[in-house]
Amino acid sequence: MSFETSTNQSTFRPWHFFVLVALAAATMAVLMSRSTVVGTLLLSVVIGAAALVGMALLRTLQPLVNDDSADEPVLVGHRTRLAVEREKNLVLRSIKELEFDRAMNKVSEVDFEEMTKRLRTRAMNLIGQLESDRSGYRELIERELETRLAHLSRSERLESESVAPVDGCAECGTSNDTDARFCKACGARLS
Repeated sequence: MSFETSTNQSTFRPWHFFVLVALAAATMAVLMSRSTVVGTLLLSVVIGAAALVGMALLRTLQPLVNDDSADEPVLVGHRTRLAVEREKNLVLRSIKELEFDRAMNKVSEVDFEEMTKRLRTRAMNLIGQLESDRSGYRELIERELETRLAHLSRSERLESESVAPVDGCAECGTSNDTDARFCKACGARLS
Protein backbone atom coordinates (compact mmCIF):
# COMPACT_ATOMS: atom_id res chain seq x y z
CA MET A 1 0.00 0.00 0.00
CA SER A 2 1.59 3.25 -1.05
CA PHE A 3 1.35 6.61 0.65
CA GLU A 4 -1.09 7.86 -1.95
CA THR A 5 -3.55 5.00 -1.53
CA SER A 6 -3.37 5.13 2.25
CA THR A 7 -4.31 8.81 2.29
CA ASN A 8 -7.25 8.29 -0.08
CA GLN A 9 -8.91 5.69 2.14
CA SER A 10 -11.48 6.60 4.75
CA THR A 11 -10.24 6.51 8.32
CA PHE A 12 -13.64 5.42 9.64
CA ARG A 13 -13.59 1.78 10.72
CA PRO A 14 -16.63 -0.39 11.50
CA TRP A 15 -15.73 -0.66 15.19
CA HIS A 16 -15.91 3.15 15.44
CA PHE A 17 -19.65 2.79 14.90
CA PHE A 18 -20.01 0.62 18.01
CA VAL A 19 -17.97 3.02 20.13
CA LEU A 20 -20.02 6.01 18.99
CA VAL A 21 -23.33 4.22 19.56
CA ALA A 22 -22.22 3.04 23.00
CA LEU A 23 -21.13 6.53 24.03
CA ALA A 24 -24.37 8.07 22.76
CA ALA A 25 -26.48 5.40 24.46
CA ALA A 26 -24.60 5.75 27.74
CA THR A 27 -24.98 9.53 27.63
CA MET A 28 -28.69 9.26 26.94
CA ALA A 29 -29.10 6.67 29.70
CA VAL A 30 -27.34 8.90 32.21
CA LEU A 31 -29.41 11.94 31.23
CA MET A 32 -32.74 10.08 31.33
CA SER A 33 -32.00 7.95 34.37
CA ARG A 34 -33.62 9.00 37.62
CA SER A 35 -32.10 6.22 39.66
CA THR A 36 -29.19 6.33 42.12
CA VAL A 37 -25.57 6.83 41.16
CA VAL A 38 -24.88 3.11 41.40
CA GLY A 39 -27.82 2.34 39.12
CA THR A 40 -26.67 4.91 36.57
CA LEU A 41 -23.11 3.52 36.59
CA LEU A 42 -24.43 -0.01 36.23
CA LEU A 43 -26.56 1.06 33.28
CA SER A 44 -23.52 2.68 31.62
CA VAL A 45 -21.44 -0.45 32.16
CA VAL A 46 -24.17 -2.63 30.64
CA ILE A 47 -24.31 -0.39 27.57
CA GLY A 48 -20.50 -0.52 27.26
CA ALA A 49 -20.60 -4.31 27.55
CA ALA A 50 -23.24 -4.46 24.81
CA ALA A 51 -20.96 -2.40 22.58
CA LEU A 52 -18.06 -4.79 23.27
CA VAL A 53 -20.27 -7.75 22.38
CA GLY A 54 -21.23 -6.01 19.12
CA MET A 55 -17.57 -5.36 18.29
CA ALA A 56 -16.70 -9.01 19.05
CA LEU A 57 -19.54 -10.17 16.83
CA LEU A 58 -18.28 -7.88 14.05
CA ARG A 59 -14.75 -9.29 14.34
CA THR A 60 -16.15 -12.81 14.24
CA LEU A 61 -18.34 -12.33 11.18
CA GLN A 62 -16.14 -9.94 9.19
CA PRO A 63 -13.79 -12.63 7.76
CA LEU A 64 -16.80 -14.49 6.41
CA VAL A 65 -17.97 -11.43 4.47
CA ASN A 66 -14.68 -9.92 3.28
CA ASP A 67 -12.63 -11.42 0.47
CA ASP A 68 -9.36 -10.07 1.86
CA SER A 69 -7.36 -13.21 2.46
CA ALA A 70 -3.90 -11.66 2.49
CA ASP A 71 -1.33 -13.96 4.05
CA GLU A 72 1.32 -11.29 4.48
CA PRO A 73 0.91 -8.11 6.52
CA VAL A 74 0.80 -4.81 4.69
CA LEU A 75 3.94 -2.83 5.37
CA VAL A 76 2.36 0.48 6.27
CA GLY A 77 4.33 1.73 9.18
CA HIS A 78 7.58 1.30 11.00
CA ARG A 79 6.06 -1.00 13.61
CA THR A 80 4.83 -3.57 11.08
CA ARG A 81 8.19 -3.57 9.32
CA LEU A 82 9.89 -4.25 12.65
CA ALA A 83 7.52 -7.16 13.27
CA VAL A 84 8.38 -8.69 9.90
CA GLU A 85 12.12 -8.19 10.55
CA ARG A 86 11.75 -9.82 13.97
CA GLU A 87 9.93 -12.79 12.44
CA LYS A 88 12.61 -13.12 9.74
CA ASN A 89 15.33 -13.19 12.40
CA LEU A 90 13.42 -15.85 14.34
CA VAL A 91 13.04 -18.01 11.23
CA LEU A 92 16.75 -17.68 10.40
CA ARG A 93 17.65 -18.56 13.99
CA SER A 94 15.34 -21.59 13.77
CA ILE A 95 17.17 -22.76 10.64
CA LYS A 96 20.50 -22.51 12.46
CA GLU A 97 19.15 -24.42 15.46
CA LEU A 98 17.73 -27.10 13.16
CA GLU A 99 21.11 -27.48 11.43
CA PHE A 100 22.77 -27.78 14.84
CA ASP A 101 20.25 -30.42 15.92
CA ARG A 102 20.94 -32.40 12.74
CA ALA A 103 24.67 -32.20 13.40
CA MET A 104 24.04 -33.56 16.90
CA ASN A 105 21.89 -36.40 15.39
CA LYS A 106 18.77 -35.21 17.21
CA VAL A 107 16.73 -34.85 14.00
CA SER A 108 16.39 -37.44 11.26
CA GLU A 109 17.42 -36.53 7.73
CA VAL A 110 13.84 -36.74 6.40
CA ASP A 111 12.50 -34.44 9.12
CA PHE A 112 15.43 -32.08 8.61
CA GLU A 113 14.75 -31.76 4.88
CA GLU A 114 11.03 -31.15 5.40
CA MET A 115 11.45 -28.57 8.17
CA THR A 116 14.32 -26.82 6.41
CA LYS A 117 12.31 -26.50 3.23
CA ARG A 118 9.38 -24.89 5.08
CA LEU A 119 11.62 -22.55 7.09
CA ARG A 120 13.65 -21.47 4.07
CA THR A 121 10.47 -20.78 2.08
CA ARG A 122 9.11 -18.70 4.94
CA ALA A 123 12.41 -16.81 5.26
CA MET A 124 12.46 -16.06 1.52
CA ASN A 125 8.89 -14.75 1.68
CA LEU A 126 9.74 -12.49 4.62
CA ILE A 127 12.87 -11.18 2.92
CA GLY A 128 10.82 -10.53 -0.21
CA GLN A 129 8.33 -8.54 1.87
CA LEU A 130 11.11 -6.48 3.39
CA GLU A 131 12.76 -5.80 0.05
CA SER A 132 9.60 -4.97 -1.84
CA ASP A 133 9.21 -1.27 -2.39
CA ARG A 134 5.46 -1.04 -1.80
CA SER A 135 5.86 1.67 0.81
CA GLY A 136 7.34 4.24 -1.60
CA TYR A 137 9.96 5.33 0.91
CA ARG A 138 12.73 5.20 -1.67
CA GLU A 139 10.97 7.66 -3.98
CA LEU A 140 10.12 9.92 -1.04
CA ILE A 141 13.74 9.98 0.13
CA GLU A 142 15.03 10.59 -3.39
CA ARG A 143 12.62 13.53 -3.88
CA GLU A 144 13.60 15.04 -0.55
CA LEU A 145 17.28 14.62 -1.37
CA GLU A 146 16.81 16.33 -4.74
CA THR A 147 15.04 19.30 -3.14
CA ARG A 148 17.74 19.65 -0.50
CA LEU A 149 20.50 19.47 -3.09
CA ALA A 150 18.70 22.06 -5.21
CA HIS A 151 18.66 24.45 -2.25
CA LEU A 152 22.40 24.13 -1.67
CA SER A 153 24.33 26.99 -3.16
CA ARG A 154 26.95 26.26 -5.77
CA SER A 155 29.80 27.06 -3.39
CA GLU A 156 28.48 24.73 -0.70
CA ARG A 157 28.10 21.95 -3.25
CA LEU A 158 31.65 22.46 -4.54
CA GLU A 159 32.97 22.60 -0.99
CA SER A 160 31.26 19.36 0.00
CA GLU A 161 32.40 17.56 -3.17
CA SER A 162 36.03 18.69 -3.06
CA VAL A 163 38.57 16.21 -1.79
CA ALA A 164 41.43 17.41 0.37
CA PRO A 165 44.87 16.95 -1.17
CA VAL A 166 46.93 14.14 0.27
CA ASP A 167 50.60 14.61 1.20
CA GLY A 168 53.12 11.89 0.56
CA CYS A 169 55.96 10.84 2.87
CA ALA A 170 59.44 11.79 1.64
CA GLU A 171 60.94 8.64 3.20
CA CYS A 172 58.60 5.86 2.04
CA GLY A 173 56.17 7.62 -0.33
CA THR A 174 53.04 6.65 1.66
CA SER A 175 50.05 8.96 1.25
CA ASN A 176 49.07 10.62 4.52
CA ASP A 177 46.30 12.94 5.62
CA THR A 178 46.86 16.69 5.26
CA ASP A 179 46.80 17.25 9.02
CA ALA A 180 49.22 14.39 9.82
CA ARG A 181 52.53 15.29 11.48
CA PHE A 182 54.07 11.83 11.18
CA CYS A 183 53.92 9.16 8.46
CA LYS A 184 51.49 6.39 9.25
CA ALA A 185 53.73 3.74 7.65
CA CYS A 186 57.29 4.57 8.70
CA GLY A 187 56.77 7.17 11.46
CA ALA A 188 59.01 9.79 9.83
CA ARG A 189 58.26 13.46 10.52
CA LEU A 190 56.30 15.10 7.69
CA SER A 191 57.14 18.60 6.54
